[in-house]
Amino acid sequence: MLPGEITRRCEEVLRRVPGHVTVLAAVKGRGPEEIRAAIRAGIHHVGENYVQEAERKRPLVPEPASWHMIGRLQRNKAHRALGVFDWLQTLDSLPLAQRLERLLSQQERDLPVLVQVNIGREPQKAGLLPEDAPEFVRKVAGLPHLRVRGLMAIPPIPRRPEDSRPYFREMRRLFEELAAEKIPGVAMEVLSMGMSADWEVAVDEGATMVRLGTLLFGPRP
Repeated sequence: MLPGEITRRCEEVLRRVPGHVTVLAAVKGRGPEEIRAAIRAGIHHVGENYVQEAERKRPLVPEPASWHMIGRLQRNKAHRALGVFDWLQTLDSLPLAQRLERLLSQQERDLPVLVQVNIGREPQKAGLLPEDAPEFVRKVAGLPHLRVRGLMAIPPIPRRPEDSRPYFREMRRLFEELAAEKIPGVAMEVLSMGMSADWEVAVDEGATMVRLGTLLFGPRP
């Protein structure tokens, strides 16, 4: 898609999304020029699924933006991920958390993370089961260089937007329960849920961040 059309789409989305909700551009399969157009249009957060793709693209996108890892991160790529991402949205493994903590300690830096919840209980998807998330958050809170900032979820693909509402509602409930615990070192600020097909329902149910790809860039080639 031409940069001008991406700019138009992004500006339209930003007009529609409430001011308290952050729009993240999901750039899997998108080229550097497309990403640059989105940033220039006012999108300040970029999400990539693969470490190697972020390594390739980010040097070609000089515009300032925060880059988020929104795909599954393998432990053997943790060091590379820290070289290119500012956030990790898919933390769901204590061994990975401990590996990141060791690396971050050596680098003397912190990393904001979201805990991924498998809200649809789909066996093929990453993420913790909802009932396991609170204890996991408490354990990660003990790792001083990982900053738990909220939760992330990818519900089952909906046939219609309303199909996602029960999952979003359950995520909001879990998010609020964890916030009420006031776990030291944890700031429940970001509830990342909702994509191009159902983002409006997600916002209605309490999302503070939506991850949009097709809506901004059109269908992937």
